[in-house]
Amino acid sequence: MKKWLSKYPKTIWCLRNLIPMILFPIADFYLFEWYTNDPWETMKVPIQFLNIYFFELLMVLFLFVFGRLKWSLRLQSIFFMIIGLANYYVLSFRSAPIMPWDIYSVGTAMSVAGDFQYTLEKRTVFVLIGFVLLILAESVVNLELKGRGRWGIRIAGTAVFAVLLCSFTHMLHLDSTIRKYGMYDKLFTPAVMSKRDGTAVAFLMELKFISVDKPAGYSAAAAKEILAPFGEADASPADTETLPNIIVIMNEAFSDPAVLGAFETNLDYMPYIHSILNGHINNTISGYLNVSVLGGNTANTEFEFLTGNTMAFLPQGSVPYQQYLKKEMPSLASHLKALGYETAAMHPYNSTGWDRNKVYPLLGFDEMYFIKDYKKPEKIRKYVSDKACYDKIIELYESRPDGTPLFVFNVTMQNHSSYTDEFDNFKPDIQVTGSNSTALDNYLSLMKISDEAIKDLTDYFSNAGEDTMIVFFGDHQPTNSVVSNIWKLNGKNGNALSAEDEAGRYKVPYFIWCNFDIEAKTGADTSSNFLATDILEAAGIPMTAYEKYLDELSRDYPIITSIRAENAAGRSTDTADVMDDLNNYAILQYDCIFGK
Repeated sequence: MKKWLSKYPKTIWCLRNLIPMILFPIADFYLFEWYTNDPWETMKVPIQFLNIYFFELLMVLFLFVFGRLKWSLRLQSIFFMIIGLANYYVLSFRSAPIMPWDIYSVGTAMSVAGDFQYTLEKRTVFVLIGFVLLILAESVVNLELKGRGRWGIRIAGTAVFAVLLCSFTHMLHLDSTIRKYGMYDKLFTPAVMSKRDGTAVAFLMELKFISVDKPAGYSAAAAKEILAPFGEADASPADTETLPNIIVIMNEAFSDPAVLGAFETNLDYMPYIHSILNGHINNTISGYLNVSVLGGNTANTEFEFLTGNTMAFLPQGSVPYQQYLKKEMPSLASHLKALGYETAAMHPYNSTGWDRNKVYPLLGFDEMYFIKDYKKPEKIRKYVSDKACYDKIIELYESRPDGTPLFVFNVTMQNHSSYTDEFDNFKPDIQVTGSNSTALDNYLSLMKISDEAIKDLTDYFSNAGEDTMIVFFGDHQPTNSVVSNIWKLNGKNGNALSAEDEAGRYKVPYFIWCNFDIEAKTGADTSSNFLATDILEAAGIPMTAYEKYLDELSRDYPIITSIRAENAAGRSTDTADVMDDLNNYAILQYDCIFGK
């Protein structure tokens, strides 16, 4: 054996170094993809080669940086083993993969990481075993960059391959590349993009959108000209006592899965809200609210509702609270504050989540209440209950100065995932006929508790001596793992939904309830960016010029989200296809967020 080794040193060197250099990064790529999908089923062969090229580039870059092939290969394998597992869980929890903008959300992600249930599928276990075996196999290589001039070679090689990596990323941003390889570039379905283009390549493609381009024709003067026909904000009422209290409840993960397909339960899981949606409660406006997020990124629904801006003009997966909101920004809160309202934001969880403690003052909130301000609250599972939230609202209402109207924006926490854990203080009482999904039964049981709590809140204000409006809506639907059984019951495949079914995943119930007379409406579907103007109109409160613009736009396009737009005739289309019609809106939003 020794004689053979000495006789064929070049062959041995190739076996120990050259072949691993080529094959091990390829193994990294396939193992990385197999966490979440089979690339041979979802990815064209030329696109697989693009991904492999990236993995090879990265390996050589690491080689020049560290000088040893063993650590170049091992670092790459360890990195993609960890990132792949993290992406597997992120995709499971929010139905979207890790995206470039998630770097801004690391703090929030860590604060709620303990709230999820971590399980491994059989395939995931095999992938982890594969990575471990690969890392062990990488111990055989012995190539080192040494000898005279090695530092110059390493520095030059690092520079060259860093440039090649940047050039490769730039190439992925070109329309010609997308056409040539038949790549999927629709950011509004990032999970599909990740499957078809490869997780790593899709991530690099998304880097193109980490900055926001100016809309066509944008200038501060152009924004001013667009708003000119709408004049200044109407004069504030002389007597603030004529203004109604406005209480807004954005309920965590609240939705009605019936929009996804028919199913039967042993009990109605939201009888009160169903009665409102069906027009059985006086002085209410109700329908379905179309939002831009699914399974997570709650802050984006907040952003759309409070500011009137839309995620349609911002990168899919971005979080304006953390990326763009760095200065005072006009909002429903700042407008009501200018009219004499006491403005309060409430959320019974960590103040740093989504940077709310920094953002709320910039939006015009005078007061903020977070988990530390709730003294021994009732909890459902391990979260503060909706009832405890509403008790805090009543406490604030009863203690405010006389004659001062109150605006409260309350983000609840009771219904946050996960929906499979067992707790002594939560006994689910809803069962779905023909389904064995614990997550779905638990989720619907939580909806029933929320339904009871919001009824109690409206009952309290039914007897209040002041005009009060209560607005209720969900921030997003839960992940596919909760509702997949509904598709099965209706003979549908969650991985191959129609455009209509896909749109259904972004609908949540909403209602506006008043203890004074308003024109009742049902089926008044809208989107979260327009809901504030609907509130102002129903309450008879004057609007700013921007709010007037949004109110007028909503008559042509009642629904605008990052996913789709729907015109007054009910025709739904991808939002990207009507950007020309929405360019003035994009100009105004860009000026609001990024203008000086």
